[in-house]
Amino acid sequence: MRSTPLDAETLETCVAAAVAAPSFFNSQPWRFRLNPEDVEFEVRADPERSLRHADPVGRALHLSVGASVFNLRVAVVHFGWTAVVRLLPRPGEPGLLATLRLTGSAGRHTAQHRGDLYPAIWRRHSSRFPFSDRPVAAPARAELAEAAHAEGAALSFLEGAETARLLRLTAEAEYRNRADSDRGTESRRWVHRDPDDANDVGLPWTVLGPQDARERIPMRDFTAARHAERLSAQDFETTPVIALLRTEHDRRTDWLRAGEALEHVLLVATALGMRASLLHQPMEWPDLRRFVSPDPEHTGHAQMLIRLGYGPEGPATPRRAAGAVLDARTPRR
Repeated sequence: MRSTPLDAETLETCVAAAVAAPSFFNSQPWRFRLNPEDVEFEVRADPERSLRHADPVGRALHLSVGASVFNLRVAVVHFGWTAVVRLLPRPGEPGLLATLRLTGSAGRHTAQHRGDLYPAIWRRHSSRFPFSDRPVAAPARAELAEAAHAEGAALSFLEGAETARLLRLTAEAEYRNRADSDRGTESRRWVHRDPDDANDVGLPWTVLGPQDARERIPMRDFTAARHAERLSAQDFETTPVIALLRTEHDRRTDWLRAGEALEHVLLVATALGMRASLLHQPMEWPDLRRFVSPDPEHTGHAQMLIRLGYGPEGPATPRRAAGAVLDARTPRR
């Protein structure tokens, strides 16, 4: 496979693919640079887009950036390159979260993922709407678990009482988020009710989705139950499919790997015709996060709960243009 020249157009397409990744509150907390001499991407955190109250230690920010790194990897391979990734490569630069060095033409077995993930990047987005009760078959579950495993994480599907327990934990976290005035104010800042609003970050009202009328699945209310803007309610699936993403350790590198694993799972789900939404609320409260793991000894560290199923695609969230997140030192046309 011959590589596409990394001209300005290809570079912007690769960065646009990275920007299409999911991020906490659609904050898009990343910046990119290409060093032409080394043919190396640098991926940096954008601290101005962190959430001080909901994500004080930056774990969710690292997951978001990790997801963008995975998309960048997929795009680079799509254009015929091999990418060598280093996470947190320079201890003296804590804001530099990853580098991707392009080392030449990609071989047949270089990608280490499905060949249809690149088009899935452009179709994937969260669906916060009710799913059908169609079950997720065992082969699909196995493929999703393998996607997480390939990135150094573990994905387990929960059943019966364990699903109910984690939904109760999520409901408790959602209640706390709504009751916390600082978190509520912070959340509402990312919601844009006016459809003519030209914001390229945050959440348009149309993507928020309804609440579960039976209060079984605690979908996040980004309005923090602001009465004048209360979300509508609908009946959700009676047997929700919930998967838990975990890592063995809980360091910054593990958060980044969890983000890569999360996006790998979400892109495979998209390729399989599935929808997904994220139940992150219990991860935002340290005491609740410790009890998310089903292991009695709490080995491993919970990083995300993923709701999976079949249903409406749901509207997409806006994205910043590649040029808005791409620093100077780009190649010439």
